[in-house]
Amino acid sequence: MLLSAPIPWLLDLLIIFGLSIAVQLICHRFKVPAVMGFLLTGIVAGPHATGLIKDIDQVSLMAEIGVILLLFTLGMEFSFERLMKIRKLATLGGGIQVGMTLLFTILISRQLQQSWETSIFIGFLVSLSSTAIVIRILQQKAQMDTPHGRTVLGILIFQDVMIVPMMLITPLLAGTSNDIGEDLLWMILKIIGLAGIVWILARYLVPKLMTHITSTRVQEVFLMSVIALCLGVTFLTASLGLSLSLGAFVAGLIIADSEYSHQALSSILPFRDIFSSLFFISIGMLLNVSFVGDHFVWVLLLLMGVLVMKGISGGLAGMGLRLPLRTLIITSVCLVQVGEFAFVLVGIGRGANLLTNAQYQLFLSVSILTMLLTPGIIGAATGWAERATRSRFARLYGKILPDKNVPPETRNWLKNHLIIIGFGLNGRNLALAARENDIPYIIIEANPDTVRKERKKRQPIVFGDATHAEVLQHAEIKRARVAVVAISDVTATRHIVHTLRRLNGDLKLIVRTRYVTEIKPLQDLGADMVIPEEFETSVEIFTRVLEDYKIPHAEIETFANQIRQDNYALFREGHTLPLTVRKMRRELLGVDFTTFRIHPRSVLIGSSLSNSKIRSRFQVSVVALQRELATEINPNPETILHSGDILYLVGQEQHLQRFRQYASESPAA
Repeated sequence: MLLSAPIPWLLDLLIIFGLSIAVQLICHRFKVPAVMGFLLTGIVAGPHATGLIKDIDQVSLMAEIGVILLLFTLGMEFSFERLMKIRKLATLGGGIQVGMTLLFTILISRQLQQSWETSIFIGFLVSLSSTAIVIRILQQKAQMDTPHGRTVLGILIFQDVMIVPMMLITPLLAGTSNDIGEDLLWMILKIIGLAGIVWILARYLVPKLMTHITSTRVQEVFLMSVIALCLGVTFLTASLGLSLSLGAFVAGLIIADSEYSHQALSSILPFRDIFSSLFFISIGMLLNVSFVGDHFVWVLLLLMGVLVMKGISGGLAGMGLRLPLRTLIITSVCLVQVGEFAFVLVGIGRGANLLTNAQYQLFLSVSILTMLLTPGIIGAATGWAERATRSRFARLYGKILPDKNVPPETRNWLKNHLIIIGFGLNGRNLALAARENDIPYIIIEANPDTVRKERKKRQPIVFGDATHAEVLQHAEIKRARVAVVAISDVTATRHIVHTLRRLNGDLKLIVRTRYVTEIKPLQDLGADMVIPEEFETSVEIFTRVLEDYKIPHAEIETFANQIRQDNYALFREGHTLPLTVRKMRRELLGVDFTTFRIHPRSVLIGSSLSNSKIRSRFQVSVVALQRELATEINPNPETILHSGDILYLVGQEQHLQRFRQYASESPAA
């Protein structure tokens, strides 16, 4: 009898999670991001498709919790220090992208006879891109550290911040009051009051409370406290007439700069992932498949319009940042979809009657379709960028051309020189070493801000995209002796290596890459030496371990060189270690190296090293002796020991312990 009357919401959850697992397995097979799988799950299970879930109110309620946790974690991850590093990308690039998208949308909406309020609100919705989808795809492609990855991240951060004023402005657009000025004043006062409460919480109450809670060392209490803080601030903002999402974001900011932020974030993430997955599933359920079919032409036209319009606005942002053409194209393509926070905002606008039901369905249809198309579009972006850089348009795009502001004298001494492509940590260290050793070098960097700063330091640096032959020729590639490619973009690295080898067949070409799988393709393109970061790290760790086990330094160097000469085949193919390494001498494993200072009442004072019989009595060798500022290696056995002398000792730990105990005694003892 119990099975015949299941709890409705429990059955709905079972269907959702069961179907989601099946869809995610298929998506994983075809390397489709998880967010896409959740959207597809919602579309399939929703009331407008199979109808497995007819009442989505329960799912929407849990999805609302997902939104709260999503914005809460966004607030905790929001770092002012991190933002400062990409502040120009965020403020200038994001400002241009959001501003131009908003302007284009308003102009088009007004041409379609929409009101000013609705046009502005639609502009808000369309200007937002999907942080969750784009960042996930770039992470999977290992492109977060590339120029376009950093630019996209900066613009997305700006959009995530802009959602807050958009949520505050939306009720004003609805015109619920005849006095907009009064509403605006009240909104400002509420924000000031909320800011004051947040400051008190973040400065005084929360740190003391969290310190007391963490002192209990009960993980469950800590987790409940974090969730209670999130819900409490969210309830407060809702009571003030502000949005739940704003409260969740503010709650995250309260914890963000505290010492407990990382632990809080790690504790919340599993809950966020579960509930935010329900959020994306609930979005998929909103898509009315029959509506798309009935209004296919309109949906298609608006879909193409959004993709093109956002692509253009992203391109204008890239031009404002003076990005190379290749980086500009990939950046703009990554931002063409409508983001998840637009679905948070649309709920506020629909409740304020800024959209009709038909407009709402059109927005859902177009937005969800842009999300579904995003993986394929980003995957094709690199190919589009490569073709664009080889087209006539590339010659019209001045930012990819050589930097004409480089002093002419820079080129006069460029002969048998070093070309450094990419001025990150590796490039900086290499430039420092070249300068210290009087090696002529020139740097090619695609970040105009870096070029501007380094040129003030009199670095020989030029701005440009090294995938272009014109930039390399400006760096006198044909007269260069060595080129080092030290950038993070895998595709760009391959293209640069191919171009370098084509322009100078005698060039010594060294390439840094992140993964060992890139060794063979880069060598096929002409690289003389490929240094993968992941295995160089392994070699360094291995070296330190062998040193600790007292393996002779010469044998360690031979072993490391053998690994490098074999292109890291030992790590890749499971080869065995050399015999000298495998047969470690066990008697050396306990050998230690330490120092001992002779105190003023030590029994050793006044005795010579030979009379002390340290080696014969304790099996400990004195390899050096330091007296004041002078150090004597292999000291004379007749050396008399004084108070304050420092002995450098080698021996097994138990023997060293016996010696320390003896040498610490006074003569009377």
